[in-house]
Amino acid sequence: MIERKVKTVRALERGLQVLSEIDRRKGANLHELHLALGLPKATLLRMVVTLSKHGHIWQRLADGAFLPSVRRGFPSPDIEGEEIAEVASEHLARLSEQVAWPSALAVPRSDHMEIVETNSPLLRLDAITLGPVGSRLSYLHTATGRAYLAASEADERAVILRRLRPMEADAAGERLLDDILGTIRDRGYALREPFHPWPDRNWQAVRQDGRRSMAVPVEMGDVPVASLNITWLQRRSETATVVQRHLGALRRTAEAIGAELAAQRAVS
Repeated sequence: MIERKVKTVRALERGLQVLSEIDRRKGANLHELHLALGLPKATLLRMVVTLSKHGHIWQRLADGAFLPSVRRGFPSPDIEGEEIAEVASEHLARLSEQVAWPSALAVPRSDHMEIVETNSPLLRLDAITLGPVGSRLSYLHTATGRAYLAASEADERAVILRRLRPMEADAAGERLLDDILGTIRDRGYALREPFHPWPDRNWQAVRQDGRRSMAVPVEMGDVPVASLNITWLQRRSETATVVQRHLGALRRTAEAIGAELAAQRAVS
């Protein structure tokens, strides 16, 4: 390129610096950008709002971090947690306006579900904070894990359960798990109850934390890619009441996330 004595656009340069820093860090909050670039937070705020508006970055609800938008590049053949979280974020924000209890979105890993987004900070309920991002949830003992297991194909479910099944798995435990997953498929949502005897990740906490949850799968077509829950305090609300009041909103949110993911994939 032939160099010409032309002034650069300072505001554009700063915006590109912010975008590059977010890309480099794979996500950063306003304070981290301020420390790294030395720009005033008011200036940075205007820049990240502009970058977000034009689809270059998005802000995660769970911790306020600004992340590179998956939509800027070519999506991987397999859908990733970051892509699901980005699509789900706005839907979770709207869900927080309808339901007074927090929700978390989790994606499947080899032997656990991993939280990738939550609207918990929007509700400011210190007694029932969900997350943080990266938290690992049990397939067997959480509504979130059970919702995914029940919706998964038989082959995938068998692989997951092979990793979770104890060395001396009893026939009664096998039958109970089959009954639990069958009930979830019949009624279309999962609960923590009934408890299952097999030890697994955070299984004792699930019994003792005073919380209850219900969850539904997030599906692209007929394929589950995540689970979405609502969690509440047992002493504050009966399970039947929460299900009656909020199951519809939970299902609609999960369906909207799945539909947007499918539409995004169709045009990419």
